[in-house]
Amino acid sequence: MRILVVEDDAGIATGLRTNLQQRGYAVDVCGTLDCAWAALRSEVFDLVLLDLGLPDGDGGDLLQRIRQSKTAKDGLPDALMPVLIMTARDQVADRISGLNLGADDYLVKPFDLDELEARMRALLRRAAGRAHPLLLQGDLVIDPAAHTVLRAGQAVELTPREFALLVLLFDSRGRVLSRQQLEARLYNWQDTVGSNAVEVHVHHLRRKLGESLIQTVRGVGYFIPRQEQA
Repeated sequence: MRILVVEDDAGIATGLRTNLQQRGYAVDVCGTLDCAWAALRSEVFDLVLLDLGLPDGDGGDLLQRIRQSKTAKDGLPDALMPVLIMTARDQVADRISGLNLGADDYLVKPFDLDELEARMRALLRRAAGRAHPLLLQGDLVIDPAAHTVLRAGQAVELTPREFALLVLLFDSRGRVLSRQQLEARLYNWQDTVGSNAVEVHVHHLRRKLGESLIQTVRGVGYFIPRQEQA
């Protein structure tokens, strides 16, 4: 999953990027509203972590612009994209204002990184349209919180990138995602992406989890079929 951190404090931004990348997220950082808006118009993000006090304005203005967008296809960010405000403003009135502007959650600094990630997972889960914290299909059990995968009750070791790709495909079950779409959600600006990186990850996932799990639509992309209900 790809995260945009909008934070002008270099220490906080660097700490968030390092910690979240270690947890398997692709993270980009912007320190101004202008940078963030340009990023949102040119890249695809799954979630925004938004500070309010920025050098060129208030983060609430960016939130309003996101919510007023019509469609990402017009070069605008998805109006439904989850946004979590993280700020030192701790008054009840500030929280109410942020939520009324369209924020999905509000976290006051300083905060615990485990709590932040738990809130992020809840927002990403809701955006994917699922309520259950586990991803289940056949004999597979995927726990995004614990970053674990069980196949027929046996633990399967995945690299962080393989795990991120697996969760992304699961959350898009039944929908074909192209290599370009997958790259845009798995890598940040600083990453060097090989021309066959996605294909290699898919190959490894098939070897570890079964050849039939991830399907290929030749010339289009990859998908995990929706599991028929019994």
